[in-house]
Amino acid sequence: MSALNARPGIMDITPYVGGESTLPGRERVIKLASNEGALGPSPKATAAYEAAAGELHRYPDGECLDLRRAIGRRHGLDWTRIVCGAGSDELIALLCRAYAGPGDEVLHAEHGFLMYPIAAKAAGAKPVAAPETGLKADIDALIQRVTGRTRLLFLANPNNPTGTYLSGAELRRLRDELPDDVLLVIDAAYAEYVTLEDYSPGADLVSKGGNVVMTRTFSKIHALGGARLGWAYCPPAIADVLNRVRNPFNVSSPAQAAGLAAIDDTEFTNRALDHNETWRPWLAGRLEELGLEVPSITGNFVLARFPLNSGRTADDADRHLKDHGIIVRRMAAYGLPDCLRITVGLEDEMRAVTDALAEFLK
Repeated sequence: MSALNARPGIMDITPYVGGESTLPGRERVIKLASNEGALGPSPKATAAYEAAAGELHRYPDGECLDLRRAIGRRHGLDWTRIVCGAGSDELIALLCRAYAGPGDEVLHAEHGFLMYPIAAKAAGAKPVAAPETGLKADIDALIQRVTGRTRLLFLANPNNPTGTYLSGAELRRLRDELPDDVLLVIDAAYAEYVTLEDYSPGADLVSKGGNVVMTRTFSKIHALGGARLGWAYCPPAIADVLNRVRNPFNVSSPAQAAGLAAIDDTEFTNRALDHNETWRPWLAGRLEELGLEVPSITGNFVLARFPLNSGRTADDADRHLKDHGIIVRRMAAYGLPDCLRITVGLEDEMRAVTDALAEFLK
C-alpha cells in the first residue's frame, strides 16, 4: 500500500459522471442525456477539423490568436481579453486554482453545475451551496452566504439542469451587492439558446468591472463537445492570471480550426437555434399534456418532474425509456431525484421519447 496521500479535499470529490451513451444489447440508441447539439456540428467545422489532421505533428498556436479574434468579431468583444481553454470546464478549474485555496470558500447555487464544487475541492477550497427559490438562483440567499472567506461565486445563467435564469438587471444587482474581492463567474454555456429580451450573458458586466468573468463553450449550440473548446471573457488582469496558470498548448490545433469555422458559420448556428426554438417548446408542451411538471424556461433541454408514487417515479420512467432504447439524464446528483433532464433532439427523437413516456404514464 502506498504511503502517499492526496491533498485534503481531493478524496472528498465525487467524480463527475457524464451522460450514458450506450445500452447493452442495442446497436442504436437515442441519446438525449448530455445536451449535445441536435444537428451536430457545422459541416464547415467538421471539414476544418479533418483538414487539420495533416499538421498533427506541429504544436498548436498556444495563444489561439485567430480563434480569439474571430470570437471577438462575432460577439463584439475585445479579443485581447479572451482566454481559450479545453472546454469551459478547464477555465472553471483554472479560476478556482488561481483564486481559491485551503481555507477559502467557493459559492454556487443549490442546483448548479457539478463542476463548481469539484473544482473548488480540487483547489483545496470549500464549496458552499445557496438554496434556490422555485429552482432559480436566489440573489439574497447567495449574498447572505458570502463571508470573509468567499473567493468566487459561480452562477450558470441560464442554469443547467433547471433551465431557469437571472435577467440582466438581476445580474447587475448581484454584482453590485458582491464585495469587490469576490470574483463573480457567469457561466453562459447556453447563452446562444436564449432569445428573451431581458437576458444578458454577462459580457457588459465584465467590461464595467474588475471582478466579473463570463465563460462560454463550443459544446452546445456549436456541437463541438468532442473537440473540448471553451473561452472566457475577462478583465485584463484576470486574463493575465489565466494565461499564467493554463498549460501552454491547452487547445489542440483541430479544435481551434473547428471552432474558427463554427463561429463564422452563422447560417448554421441560426439553423440550430431555429430547430431548438421549434422543438423545445413542443417537447415541453407535450410533457405537460402528459401531466408532468416542466419548470425549465430556456436552454436546449427540458427538465421534467415526475410523481413520487411507486411505479411512476423518475427512476421508473428512466428504466422504461431505456427499455425503448432512449437515454435521458437522471438528476439525483443535482439534488433533484424526482426529475429527468431531456435534451432537445431531432424530430423523430422528440416524438419517440414523448410516445414512450405516454405509454409509461397511461
